[in-house]
Amino acid sequence: MRTGIALGSNLGDRLAHLREARDAVLALENVAGPIRCSRVYETEPVGSGPDAGAYLNAVMEVEFDGQPIALLDQLQGIESRMGRPSKRPRNAPRTIDLDILYVGNRVLSNEEVVIPHPRLHLRRFVLTPLHDIRPDLVLPGQHLGIAELLTSLSDPAAVVLHAETWAP
Repeated sequence: MRTGIALGSNLGDRLAHLREARDAVLALENVAGPIRCSRVYETEPVGSGPDAGAYLNAVMEVEFDGQPIALLDQLQGIESRMGRPSKRPRNAPRTIDLDILYVGNRVLSNEEVVIPHPRLHLRRFVLTPLHDIRPDLVLPGQHLGIAELLTSLSDPAAVVLHAETWAP
């Protein structure tokens, strides 16, 4: 199933962290191409303390064969290997943040995972890179495509292009 994953980093070499996480996702045995990757955007942190640095954000879409909870476990393993502690304050700065945005047309809501991501349609820092790769995508539970969601969004947060590609 076509699966969207958001990547974010606001500690250390943020672009290198995005690249490392992207490569780790692509190395998962249940992930395959075709692969789509957005451009990289810089955004101010949302709901973080005054010491939090700006984020780099991107979105990738891959073909995923498996259960969403298995993907969540794998993504959390990547986060852990990259230095993100499992216990942390909400919205704390992080080397990497990986979120499942959608898994095909699946809808799932339990204690462990909610798909599609419950705040995706409200976040300019996710919609902007997602628009790069899937502007016409209509998520389950939505009536508008990504392009329309983005233009109707009242979120005033600035999302600034940082890099056209993430090639090393």
